[in-house]
Amino acid sequence: MIDPVALRSLVAVEAHGSVGAAAAALDYTPSAVSQQIKRLETQTGVQLLERQGRGVLLTEAGRTLSDAARSLLADMERLESRLHRDSGETVGTVRLATFATAYRGVVVGAIGRLRSTAPDVVLRPDEIDPWDAVDAVAAGTHDLALVHNWEPLPLAIPDHLEVRDLGRDRADVLVHESHPLAARRSIGVRDVLDEHWASVAPGSICHQWLQKMYADVGRSPRIAHVALEFATHVALVAAGEAIALVPRLGRGPLPVGVVAVPIVDPISERTVSLVWRSTMTASPAMAVAVDCLAAEASRDLRPLSGD
Repeated sequence: MIDPVALRSLVAVEAHGSVGAAAAALDYTPSAVSQQIKRLETQTGVQLLERQGRGVLLTEAGRTLSDAARSLLADMERLESRLHRDSGETVGTVRLATFATAYRGVVVGAIGRLRSTAPDVVLRPDEIDPWDAVDAVAAGTHDLALVHNWEPLPLAIPDHLEVRDLGRDRADVLVHESHPLAARRSIGVRDVLDEHWASVAPGSICHQWLQKMYADVGRSPRIAHVALEFATHVALVAAGEAIALVPRLGRGPLPVGVVAVPIVDPISERTVSLVWRSTMTASPAMAVAVDCLAAEASRDLRPLSGD
């Protein structure tokens, strides 16, 4: 009989393009994934992978099996969720992909809520950029994703995923207290055209939003420092080396000497959402995890209908 665990490995190899990347996504060793693929080849009697450069490609037989496996694994996941629901037991591990500021501002508190509400449910978070987080849930390497997108930049969600919007989070421009803009009640992008910025890395959603702000007025931001952590941006502002656009969620108290000035033209606002596979909707563990994350997020996010 074909092993469902091995089928999941085959699907992951197709999605990620190599045995090593599939192993990392599944939290296995590369040798374990290779053994599972070899077991599948023995069970089916056909070659499923072929090497190409440093990666691998699925053979035609491998693609046929992977396509069928996706449907089969989805049916099994849907059945498992219904069985847990019908049993009345709320147990299990929910693998969560989350972005950094939500990890600090939402997930940490939600873990405590979950421990009190459903102690037999374990939330296992990994910090992953929203685009990759959606892909991880779609591919089955994670069960749930906490994601964001800056309006009006789209975050594509596949049809087999469910979405629950939790609220909106605004970002402020952080400046040193000696900066001429520190006394302003609000600013627009034209007030900061010639400023030097601290920014996250190119390719991230937050960097894309900063670029779009400037593109709308025909300019490009002057990025003087690139750092992954917003805490580093705050430190650069405190030292008077740059200004920074930093979301409020998970930001925490600002150090002495750093002032947050709202930017209103354009309003820098992102929607924070939860995403999961439709096949897990009936899972009690998923339901309680979603509720705990939503409850914690409601403490700091603006309502979707708010001004």
